[in-house]
Amino acid sequence: MATVWEIDFYSRPILDENGKKLWELLICESPLSVDRESESLFRDAYFCPSTTVNSKWLGNALKQAMEKSGQSPQVVRFFRRQMNNMILKACTDIGLDAKLGRRTVALNAWMEDRLVNVYPNEPGYQDTTITSPSVQYQSPIPLALPDALQGQQWAFVTLEASAFDDMPDWEIDFGEGFPLSLANLAGDRAIPGTIVFSPRAFPLAAWMSGLELGFLKYTMGRNPRLILETGGNDAWVLADVVSEATQAEAARFEAAKQAANGVHFLAVQSDPNSEAFAGFWLLQELNLA
Repeated sequence: MATVWEIDFYSRPILDENGKKLWELLICESPLSVDRESESLFRDAYFCPSTTVNSKWLGNALKQAMEKSGQSPQVVRFFRRQMNNMILKACTDIGLDAKLGRRTVALNAWMEDRLVNVYPNEPGYQDTTITSPSVQYQSPIPLALPDALQGQQWAFVTLEASAFDDMPDWEIDFGEGFPLSLANLAGDRAIPGTIVFSPRAFPLAAWMSGLELGFLKYTMGRNPRLILETGGNDAWVLADVVSEATQAEAARFEAAKQAANGVHFLAVQSDPNSEAFAGFWLLQELNLA
């Protein structure tokens, strides 16, 4: 299995001895599977003075982490758009592929923990709840799926969290998961999802696997739609939600997603009778701030 890292390089609510914001690089290995224990994931953190914030420092820190972990990640994921140029340059200079996206579940959970249990104990800590403008996402204009990859049917479904214990044994061509413990979900929690049925299920799933999948979202208004958000700020129309009955289903899906801390799933199958998945992704709509 490939190794994927999730990183964040940005200032923290800590002032150094000169009264300047202290920066930090966080590196967290993506679990990629529901059965990967969080404790087994490689994690590392490096504080950086504001006077040395540049791509060279970042690249050297990433190389140090690779030496420490013995890992060479195939992909480095990051969510902070403001740092796009610096992170891309640092990674390119040391031969790593970096991708802007919103699939940083393990990193997000770790950052929330550090905000509560680490930073307040540091000298120079400044309590702040100001949201960073570097991660404010604009609502993208959704694009239509390529004609050859349009699904013929789709359906809203629900699984209990405990059902994902068997996910490693499912027949899946393309997909990714994460331990539900990262989202603080118990075994009886209902996890909503959407299944897309298509005779071209394999090409559709292969195409989706090349995107940095973010999350599904039901948008109401004049043209109610089920939207798949990907990458840093891209979106695709997965389905038009036309009938009132289906709109009610979509609203229940969105409510169930919020009740499950944003966790949901997207599946792709050739037809409703298939027992295999061309694609299956466990997703979480994160509050990136």
